[in-house]
Amino acid sequence: MAFLHFHHTAGGGQVDFSGPNVRRSVLAVAAPMLVAQILNLLYNIVDRIYIGKIPGQGTLALAGLGLCFPLITLITAFANLFGVGGAPLCSIARGRKDLNSARAILANAWFMLMVCGLVLTVVGIVFHKPLLYLFGASDSTYPYAARYMTIYLLGTVFVMTSLGMNPYINSQGFARTGMLTVLLGAVTNIILDPILIFGLGLGVRGAAIATVLSQLLSAVWVMVFLTGPKAELRLVFKGFRPDAGIIKRILALGTSSFVMSFTDSLVQVACNSTLRAFGGDLYISVMTVINSVRQIAQTPVLALADGASPVISYNYGARVADRVRAAIRFMTQLGFGYTLLIWGLISLFPEAFIRIFNQDPELLAAAVPSLHIYFFGFVMMAFQFSGQSVFKSLNKAKLAIFFSLLRKAIIVVPLTLLLPHLGGLGVNGVFLAEPISNLIGGLACYITMRCTVMPELSAMETVKSVR
Repeated sequence: MAFLHFHHTAGGGQVDFSGPNVRRSVLAVAAPMLVAQILNLLYNIVDRIYIGKIPGQGTLALAGLGLCFPLITLITAFANLFGVGGAPLCSIARGRKDLNSARAILANAWFMLMVCGLVLTVVGIVFHKPLLYLFGASDSTYPYAARYMTIYLLGTVFVMTSLGMNPYINSQGFARTGMLTVLLGAVTNIILDPILIFGLGLGVRGAAIATVLSQLLSAVWVMVFLTGPKAELRLVFKGFRPDAGIIKRILALGTSSFVMSFTDSLVQVACNSTLRAFGGDLYISVMTVINSVRQIAQTPVLALADGASPVISYNYGARVADRVRAAIRFMTQLGFGYTLLIWGLISLFPEAFIRIFNQDPELLAAAVPSLHIYFFGFVMMAFQFSGQSVFKSLNKAKLAIFFSLLRKAIIVVPLTLLLPHLGGLGVNGVFLAEPISNLIGGLACYITMRCTVMPELSAMETVKSVR
């Protein structure tokens, strides 16, 4: 009865995380978040599609854009540090009906996002040249990378606001509003890209300008909602003072998401540098395409994990163990089925995925076997995402951080640097590091989650029955 009452009265399409149908609650959040993440993916994917088709320079320009990924990923890491780090704490506080604490978390997260955004803008612009060469740039690819990166960095505060604050909209159950945040920016980017890249002849610069303007619109949308009357947790500036204790709690949980993104950046640097040494600029373009395909492939399972997260956090805060368990089970089963399907499609039709970005015969010849190696055993990613999502949702920061480090920093980076030297593997060794890490890291993360979380949920039910 409470579930029906919610659907008739909640404003703005707010999802009730306490409803009896856990699967419906997860999907109600995950579906709009899937659309939002696909749209968010379009920001960079559309750039790559258009840049890869610039006449006479598409392959080199694509390599230049790929060199920007580590810095872009690092900006995303800081957005996740305070966005994904604070949002589960908000959900847990809401589950306990402690709205004052939830509002304080929201305000402190916003403050830190702005501080980090300004610092990253200045540092990135000042040091962009040595950073890009460190990331594997050559004299041929640096001009393309620099044109994109310097403009993109000017919009860092907008990126931090739209990416970092949107999880606080989703954590309140307003998943459709969160989806519209990304929709606004993505549509703007899709419209502006061809106009600026080809129509005005701005090339790579045009792609960067389109992205910055799109993120600006998304940031404005987020701030209007969070300071407006529809938000259950409103962002209030009057009388605000940073709270070191709250910031420390956000950092403790957000560090796992930060480490995941930061190690992604580290992996990209290791891959680009090694590929340039063993295969030249062509293989940096290949990795740019493969990374783009991977982002497309993993977006639905990421959205599923993100959709389950607030449901898990809320019911954990409300001490309803059976709903937490049901959400975990549903997330894992659906994620496994999806990753198995997408792995099959990529294995059967590799050229179709590669041609989305570039149709150069030389790139296609190099990319097809590399794609097969990179995606082998992709199904294991479902276990990594599931375990990692549970650790973050239940505020188990140390485990979340450890498994973020394990897969990328401890397994992928060393293998990326080592394998190309073994048995004449060369560039194939770089691509082989990913499936090995998926197998070891994914299983280790999921098994640990089952061994630590499930006994805790059983104990929670025992305590509740005794009371």
